Order: sequence, then structure tokens, then C-alpha cells
Amino acid sequence: MASLIVNGGRPLSGRIVPSANKNAVLPILCATLLTRETIRLNGVPDITDVNKILETFRELGSEVEADLANGLVVIRHRDTVFDARLHRLPEQMRSSIMLVPPLLTRFGVARIEDDVKGCTLGVREIDPHVEVLARFGAVVERTENSLVIRAHRPLQATNHWLDYASVTTTENFVLCAATAEGTSMLTNAASEPHVQEFCRFMTMLGARIEGIGTSQLTIRGVGSLGGGDFTFAEDFHEIATFLALGGITGGKIAVRNSHPEQFPLIDRTFAKFGITVIHEDGWSRAETDGSLRVLRPFTQNMLTKVEAAPWPYLPVDLLPIFIALGVKAEGSVMFWNKVYDGALGWSVELSKFGAHTFLSDPHRLITFGGHPLIPAEVESPYIIRVSIALLMLAASIDGRSVIKNATPIRRAHPRFAENLRSLGADVEWTTGD
Repeated sequence: MASLIVNGGRPLSGRIVPSANKNAVLPILCATLLTRETIRLNGVPDITDVNKILETFRELGSEVEADLANGLVVIRHRDTVFDARLHRLPEQMRSSIMLVPPLLTRFGVARIEDDVKGCTLGVREIDPHVEVLARFGAVVERTENSLVIRAHRPLQATNHWLDYASVTTTENFVLCAATAEGTSMLTNAASEPHVQEFCRFMTMLGARIEGIGTSQLTIRGVGSLGGGDFTFAEDFHEIATFLALGGITGGKIAVRNSHPEQFPLIDRTFAKFGITVIHEDGWSRAETDGSLRVLRPFTQNMLTKVEAAPWPYLPVDLLPIFIALGVKAEGSVMFWNKVYDGALGWSVELSKFGAHTFLSDPHRLITFGGHPLIPAEVESPYIIRVSIALLMLAASIDGRSVIKNATPIRRAHPRFAENLRSLGADVEWTTGD
């Protein structure tokens, strides 16, 4: 894996146009397999997971025209074929599971390898997906190192209540229900912005979905889906990331943001560290009145808290960037990850910068911020936003730091180092994967 070398201590300032959200792009790419009509996608990021899916489509015989330098992809699945004995779906990529419903719908069979784990965020169970597929009438068989899923007749509508509001399980339910026979209902559905964007794409194709943005979705199956032209919105994760980079380095970064209505809770979380977010004329910027300070709660015997859970809570993927702010800001904060077990173990790397932290349990971390920090060589786990959080701290500290194994950033953010350099950062990739 490649590493990032950061010579920090420079305020970062300028304007950034963020890329699309990979968590919207990848399921939408998977959904294109449901139709034989032409689909034109605008704003597609040039990231590793996108390239893996497009290469899989080419191997299956689909027509793919990709100009990722300009964010354009045109797809036609007219002559696509799939043979479970020969074809393999991308491994080490969680979104591979969302290729299963389209393959079942078109070919009656799908096969996925055991290694579809994605980032190292603790156990990423496959059972909720298996349960959804079974409820629509599919049969799941375990073979050596893979699962084979078969549908011996067209998928049948069903009602289902999820154990928890899983994003990918919600999207898989919609993918199954869109062309299933009858009307399906999902309760405890995920409602994140990228799930809403995915559902809007599905309705563009002709799917009939009610309840988008709520915890209950009703989907009336249609006989077939069409094509169309779709443009992706900016990634709220990337918007928040660049706002945090401006705040932690004492700079002024403006980020294009077409959906500030998604940000009230994110804005209030920034405010807990002394950062004010302003949205004007389609752009967002973060401002401070000097050094970062933790906002103390009125309940004096409690720590300031940042709690992350499924939307409309603070998105759990943003928790690492706020932990970086907690290390830098004067004061103490308790961070609570209510989704993933084992997702805070990377906090030991923070001590290499001189940070004072305490891991209470696998889900809760306390930062004691405001202490002097030093440049360091740290190692990132395979988690996108953790790599970025470590880079944020390195960028705020005078001297040379190295973020080893930072390659996960490339799974979500194209031209990330180039964007940082445009803001005044001294950062470069080492040679590697």
C-alpha cells in the first residue's frame, strides 16, 4: 500500500468542488444491471471501487464507455451474460453484494466470494442480505469459499422489518423489490443521503418507491426498467472533510455544497469544537475565532459528547474527522460509535502524535485535547476516514509526518492529494499500490 508524506503546519485555504459519494455511486452502478436500456451517469469519481465494477461489467459482456477524467460513464447491458461457474464478482469490496439482486433478476443465479468485507470496521455480517434474498424467494447455498444464490422463478414481493437500519441491506431490498411481482414494504429502512440518492435514481429508471428519506419504504414492482441520464450530487462526507481540514489548520476552505439541508446536525457538531459552518450561495465554509476549544455542556458533571449512529444521527463515517478535531481542540470530548465494534482501535496511533486519549470500550473514546503535538509516522487501518483523520492531524502539526497504508483514501476520494496541494498543503504519495 502507498503512504502519504505530509509536511504540516500550513493553513489550508481555497475552493474545492467535491466528488460524488461512492456510497451512492456504487449501488447505482450495480442497479444499472437491472435494465438493458442505455444509462448515462455524470459526476462519476475515478476511484478504485468504480473501476473494479466497470471492469466486471466489461468481463460480463456489457458495453461501457468511461471518461472518468470528466466523470462520464455510459453503460448498456444489452449483451450481458453471467455464468456462476466462470464469473467472479469483485472481492474485498462490500458493494459486490449489491450485484446479486440484478443478477438474480436477469439470470436467475448469482455467486459471491466470501471476501466482500470492505473496510476493517469490525464484523460486517452477510446474514441480513441472505434473509432479504430468501424472503423474495431466492435459495442460498454455501459452497467452498463462496455463496451461490438461485431464483427458480421471478422474485415475489414481501414485507420485511430489518433488525437494524443497514444501508446496503436497504438498497438490496429495493433492488429486489423494484421488479418483483407485487408490492413490497420495508420497515426500519436506512435513510442516509446516499440511500435517498440511490432511490431517486431507481425512480428515474421507472421504479415505484414511496417513503424515500423515511424509515419505511413501499415499492410496487414493475415489469421492466428503462434508461436515462443521471447526475450525482456532492459527497457530504467529502464536504465535511474539507471543512474540517480548514478548521484544524486554521485556514479558510470553501466547498461547493448543493444540499446544505443535510448539514444541521453536522454543523452543530463542528460548533462543539469552536468551528462555525456558514452556507451561502451553494458553498459552505468553516470559520474559527482562533484556536479550537471544546464547547462545555451546561450539565457541568458530563463530558461533551459526539454520538454517531445511522442517519439522521451524525454519520458514523464522519466520527474519525471529529476525533482529530477533539485531539487538537482544548478540552475533553467523549466519542461514541454506536454502529461498528472495533472501529476505534486505531486510536493508539494518535499517541504517536502526542495525543492524550482513553479508549473506554470498543465503542467509546475520550480525547483530552489541546496538548502539544509532534509530527510522527503512523499506520492507518483499512478505513477511509481514519486515514483522513490521521492526515488532518499531520497537516496541522509543524514538521514531516508519514501516514502509512493510506491507500483506502483512493477508494472514496479521487485526486485527494492534488486537491490538498491546491489548498496549499505539502503532501505527496509514496510509490505503491
